[in-house]
Amino acid sequence: MADQDRSKPAVVLVSGGLDSTTVLAIAKAGGYRVNALSFRYGQRHSVELEAARRVVAAMGVERHVIADIDLRAFGGSALTDAIDVPKHDSAADLAAELGEGIPVTYVPARNTVFLSFALAWAETLGASDLFIGVNALDYSGYPDCRPEYIAAFETLANLATKAGVEGTSRFKIHAPLMQMDKAAIVRCGLELGVDYSLTHSCYDPTPEGLSCGACDSCLLRLKGFSEAGTTDPIHYVSGTSK
Repeated sequence: MADQDRSKPAVVLVSGGLDSTTVLAIAKAGGYRVNALSFRYGQRHSVELEAARRVVAAMGVERHVIADIDLRAFGGSALTDAIDVPKHDSAADLAAELGEGIPVTYVPARNTVFLSFALAWAETLGASDLFIGVNALDYSGYPDCRPEYIAAFETLANLATKAGVEGTSRFKIHAPLMQMDKAAIVRCGLELGVDYSLTHSCYDPTPEGLSCGACDSCLLRLKGFSEAGTTDPIHYVSGTSK
């Protein structure tokens, strides 16, 4: 990171999950003054927001905004509607199904909505850097996690804002995990001192907040820790870490 980039304000999308927490650590390590943004968007549980609060507190983030958006008003996803979250017996079973279509856990246009809010906040802060934890390797196949999507949104950001049109700022969408598999993400976070016990990734946790261990997100997370040669520090419905 060039010296002139250090201590610049940035908006980082923080869900409380493994990926966004790693990105938060990357932004902090890069010297950015982090403004963390999370969403209460009508998701089926609040466990991830509790994790987001823990993460930003542990990392010493000075400002954390939780914005309210009711995507449940539209539904259309297992995360925002009365649709069962798909479960799998193993990561191998999940891998066999990936690529057969976009799964029902995809929330229509969610990253576009989230990045639009982040862009609006960044412009008010005078920040030109936005960070998001999307990944195009170990992921569920969501269309708004691809590099071409991020490039297109960056173009939009510079066309759709006062700062971009007047040339006072050039917005950059940082997606540092884009070409990393989950094992590489875990290793990166551990090297940066991330405490993954504070995070949460499950799409369908128990009322007590335990991860199911069988949804797409849990299986990809567990695969990452296993391939990184370490143990996931969170607990699953079996009662023990997997």
